[in-house]
Amino acid sequence: MSKTGAKISFFEDKNFQGRRYDCDCDCADFYSYLSRCNSIRVEGGTWAVERERERERAFACRCPQSGGQYKIQIFEKGDFSGQMHETTEDCPSIMEQFHMREINSCKVLEGAWIFHELPNYRGRQYLLDKKEYRKPIDWGATSPAVQSLRRIVE
Repeated sequence: MSKTGAKISFFEDKNFQGRRYDCDCDCADFYSYLSRCNSIRVEGGTWAVERERERERAFACRCPQSGGQYKIQIFEKGDFSGQMHETTEDCPSIMEQFHMREINSCKVLEGAWIFHELPNYRGRQYLLDKKEYRKPIDWGATSPAVQSLRRIVE
């Protein structure tokens, strides 16, 4: 296991069977090691596994930095304009807490965060590392539909 204790294992077959690939750091393309992935076991840390949109198969993984301080600024409009709110805590409903219908841009000032498409941490998820996101496509979304957000903590 790595110094941080992060480890994830990918298996070609269901129920953790078949060929296996172990990873303790970011991996841009584990298909050079496996022909397919039908089960995943997280043995330590927090991981994001991304899918290749065209073929709907997992192809990359990364271990976002978590812990310490958390701070995010969310904006009603793109390019950091319109109404702005700042938080350091999880938010199960941006409508209830901030009276916003959507998020069009944000600045992750500290920590790593997950945006959720629906309230109460449901729906499609987007991982955001510490940086500025001028529009939804910058965090991988096709629309500004974000209804809840949470910190990545271990």
